[in-house]
Amino acid sequence: MAYEVVIGLEVHTELKTKSKIFCGCSTTFGASQNTNVCPVCLGLPGVLPVFNAKVLEFAVRTGLALNCEILPFSKFDRKNYYYPDLPKNFQTSQYDLPIAVNGHLDIEVNGETRRIGITRVHMEEDAGKLVHAGSVTKSDYALVDYNRTGVPLLEIVSEPDIRSEEEAKAYLEKIKAILQYVDVSDCKMEEGSLRCDANISLRPEGATKFGTKSELKNLNSFKAVQKGLEYETLRQTDILEDGGKVIQETRSWDDAKGVTLTMRNKEQAEDYRYFPEPDLVPIVVDPVWVEEVRKNLPELPEARKARLMNDYGLSSYDAEMITTSRAMADYYDAAVAAGADAKLAANWLMGEVSRSLNNAAQSIESCPVTPEKLAGLIALIAKGTISGKIAKTVLEGMWSSGKDAAAIVQEEGLVQISNEGEIIAIVERILAANPQSVADFKAGKEKAIGFLVGQVMKETKGRANPEVVNKLLRERM
Repeated sequence: MAYEVVIGLEVHTELKTKSKIFCGCSTTFGASQNTNVCPVCLGLPGVLPVFNAKVLEFAVRTGLALNCEILPFSKFDRKNYYYPDLPKNFQTSQYDLPIAVNGHLDIEVNGETRRIGITRVHMEEDAGKLVHAGSVTKSDYALVDYNRTGVPLLEIVSEPDIRSEEEAKAYLEKIKAILQYVDVSDCKMEEGSLRCDANISLRPEGATKFGTKSELKNLNSFKAVQKGLEYETLRQTDILEDGGKVIQETRSWDDAKGVTLTMRNKEQAEDYRYFPEPDLVPIVVDPVWVEEVRKNLPELPEARKARLMNDYGLSSYDAEMITTSRAMADYYDAAVAAGADAKLAANWLMGEVSRSLNNAAQSIESCPVTPEKLAGLIALIAKGTISGKIAKTVLEGMWSSGKDAAAIVQEEGLVQISNEGEIIAIVERILAANPQSVADFKAGKEKAIGFLVGQVMKETKGRANPEVVNKLLRERM
């Protein structure tokens, strides 16, 4: 039997506020264990929370960017459950009246645009972190770091509209981009500031009733989301094909083994015994203020992609790649504003610059070649001062020295030779030394000229203009 995959994602993102959601403790990542804590976030008796207004602003900004309706009245609730890294034995979250509802996000996969509904966006506090210790093969004990307790979170819950692992990955990438564009989270998955749980079920193709779902935890990378869902699809398919029944449960993803493992039976809402948080007043949002927040939203990825395609003639693919990251898009716009040819700037940014960043394990924010310096390099290419091949060498020099392209070209004597008089003698010498290649070309073997061009470029150390070399070779043969 053929099955349809039904997926819904719950994305958790830590907000980049300076202090926690209900106290003044720092949210700085990497501090010594249990130093960013106080009686409030440790849940000591007699303390009272005070709501961080910046969290509300970030939540509204996110909801608007995700095409949500901002509820004029919302409240906090207590979600009760015991876990060692939850010192109060309950989490302050939102249940029936979240801050934002009924949104959507459009994604593109394999050339097809799909609209994914967003059920809700709600505010809550993060829990602490368990650090398992012991031998290589066994965790003998666990330590608890409460620094993360009380860090503000947004949970973005999708409708079960996702139908493949590829769509799940595309949705998560789009969520990440939007969160970075509206500047509410750094989305560093390696630091836990962007995490994802996935609900997945199967049903026979054509059926309308959902199957029994499993929830996958510990998905802390795009690759883990895709691989975890792929594995769970196969696992559930095998169960159904054997005549068994899928059990509703929570499963963890073991990245090292590439499998999902049972954690616990899936809880229902009633298991958490939700009730309104008595120590926090409800939130009443002024519609006028919401519109002010809307007006101050930056240009979002879809709008920016459309602008790059319309204004600069970029392909849909190139515009998508550049606008996936706000920092990358900002860099590109700055390079074009500095005079770089739009299409060349896109090619160099996605090509050599991205490759150099990956090799150096750096982000675009820390790129040693500024947009203005890249524009200077591209201008030399456009003028014919240097070839594209030489430009790669120049970029390496810019990367290591911090100098601009013109200075490196002058110091290293890398100006491209375009004068036919300087090249002709080399061309004739190469032709005389390679009679077989000349004969092959005359016999109709077009590839032979590529070898001859390469020999001329080798002798000129890459400085000869390839177009001039090609022209002269053809004329002489």
